[in-house]
Amino acid sequence: MDVATAVAARVGPRWRSLDPLLPRPGPLPSGCGVPLIAAGTGREPSAAAACEHWHGEPGSLDLAWGAAHRFRLTALAAGPRPAAGLDALLSRWREHLADVPYAEGEDTAAIVTWPSRDVAGVPVLLRHGLVPLSVVAARVTGRHAPADRRALPVRIRRAGPADGPAVVRLGLDTIRFDARLGAVTERPGTFRALHAEAAGALAGPEPWIWLAGSGQRPTGMIWVQPPAAAGWIAPMTCLAPAAYVLLLSVAARERGRGIGAALAARADDQIAAANVAVTLLHYALPSPLSAPFWAGHGYRPLWTEWHARPARTLR
Repeated sequence: MDVATAVAARVGPRWRSLDPLLPRPGPLPSGCGVPLIAAGTGREPSAAAACEHWHGEPGSLDLAWGAAHRFRLTALAAGPRPAAGLDALLSRWREHLADVPYAEGEDTAAIVTWPSRDVAGVPVLLRHGLVPLSVVAARVTGRHAPADRRALPVRIRRAGPADGPAVVRLGLDTIRFDARLGAVTERPGTFRALHAEAAGALAGPEPWIWLAGSGQRPTGMIWVQPPAAAGWIAPMTCLAPAAYVLLLSVAARERGRGIGAALAARADDQIAAANVAVTLLHYALPSPLSAPFWAGHGYRPLWTEWHARPARTLR
C-alpha cells in the first residue's frame, strides 16, 4: 500500500464523522508528479497531497470560472492533529510553486478544496494566505419540503433552440456579477464560449434549462446539468446520481419577486422526477445574494474552495 492510499484509509472515518455527504477518499490524482508527503509524530505519514497544474484553453468557457493558470492541491490529512499535517503540506506546496516559473504571473491562482465542516483546517489555510472564495453546496433530493407553489409570480417554460440569445444574455449577467466578487473572470472569449455551450445544451431533447416570463426577453433562467453531463463533479459526494446547477440568473430589476424561487422549484421537480439523489452547485461566498438564497432552498456547504490569487501570494 502506497503512502497516499494509507493516509486516505485513515481520513475516511474522520470525513464520515464530519459530514455524511462527503465521498470516501479515493486515490490522489497523478498531478504534476511532485510528491507532497508530511510525516506525523509517529512512523506513519500523516498527510499526503497532489498538485495539479491547469492551463485554460483560449476561448474555452472554463476560463471564465477563475484564473487562466490554476494550481490545485488535493490534500488528505489524518492522525490526531490533521491541521499540523495540512500546515506541512501547504509549506511544501509553496516551496514547489516557487520553482514553477509560470506560477509567478498575475492571472494565476493556488486553490485548495477543503471539506466545509472540517473547521480544524481553517486557521491553517488562513495563515498560508488563502481566502474562502466559493462553496460547493449540496441538496439531497426529497429531504426538504417543496416550495409553496401557490400563486407563482411568473410563467416558467423549458428553453428551446431558439432561446440561445436569452440564455447567453442571462448567463453573462451572472458571470459579470460574480466577477466583481473574485470568483469568476469574464474574458474576451466568454460570450462566444457561452454561446457554443448553450447551443449544444439546447440542441438536445428536453434540455434542463428553464426560462421565466413570456415574450422575447425572459426575466430569469436556470440551467442544470443532468447526471450524464455532471460526471465531472459527481465524485465530490458519496450520493449518486448527481446533477449540477450551472447557472441561475434573474434580471437585476426583477429580483426580490420570487422569480429565482420559482425557477429553482421547477428544476427541483425535474430533478426529483429523474430520481437524482443529490444536486450540487457553486456559489461565491462574498455574494450577498447567493448564500441566503440557496440555503433557503435546502442547499448547504459541502466543500469550500480556498484561493491565493495570484498564486505567488501563497504563504
